[in-house]
Amino acid sequence: MIIRYERNGKVKHGWMVEAENKVRVIEGDIYKVKAAKPIMTGLELPLDEIVLKSPCTPSKVVGIGLNYRDRAEEMGIQPPVEPAIAVKPSAAPAGPGEPIVFPGRPHSLHFEGGLAVVIKKEARHITAEEADEYILGFTCAVEVAGGERQQHDGQQTESGEADSFCALGPAIAAKLDYEDLRIVTRVNGEVRQDSSTRQMIFPIPRLLEAVSSVMTLLPGDVILTGTPAGAGELHPGDEISVTVEGIGTLTTRVTAGKA
Repeated sequence: MIIRYERNGKVKHGWMVEAENKVRVIEGDIYKVKAAKPIMTGLELPLDEIVLKSPCTPSKVVGIGLNYRDRAEEMGIQPPVEPAIAVKPSAAPAGPGEPIVFPGRPHSLHFEGGLAVVIKKEARHITAEEADEYILGFTCAVEVAGGERQQHDGQQTESGEADSFCALGPAIAAKLDYEDLRIVTRVNGEVRQDSSTRQMIFPIPRLLEAVSSVMTLLPGDVILTGTPAGAGELHPGDEISVTVEGIGTLTTRVTAGKA
């Protein structure tokens, strides 16, 4: 799995080998598909010598509104007929262990755990059938928004645009059968969400088709694919973790202060 890490003040990509508790250093652009492909340097580092960062640095994070059937049932509303799209800025992502900073406005926070898609190459007006060619891989996501500013239909609003309001990580799974992955979100160790990507209303290829029809996706951009039933409030001091089958666990904490 691909990671992005910091060591001695330098940030690089690597290939994580958890079974051996090490990372293999990658040089070059991981998004290049032709010339200057990334190479494995042969250099290996112990995991305890590095600090994990957000696995990608997107120009934008694209959030999808209501996209899980169990979430729609929980809220008592009809599933949408088209994907609802909202955009978070490039400063939104935080990495594993980096806090979600609650600035005190809005007055409450609302969490959503889910699966995120990382884009491999520029995508515009692609079809669902072409979508897999544009996917670098998948990672875990914790999306945060202001609870009191959520629309009643469950769609995203601008209240989720603050810095650090989208935690990503710990790694990018480059190859993953994404049609039936278990997703579990815990807050302070208590299970809040336990579902599967098979509950998605719009499958991932359809999401890429919809998003690329209205905006150009660039290498490293992220699409948040929605959240299952059980999303709820967060408070300063809370620890939240999201585990996605085949990827691992992303853990972060809410702190009060300035991002």
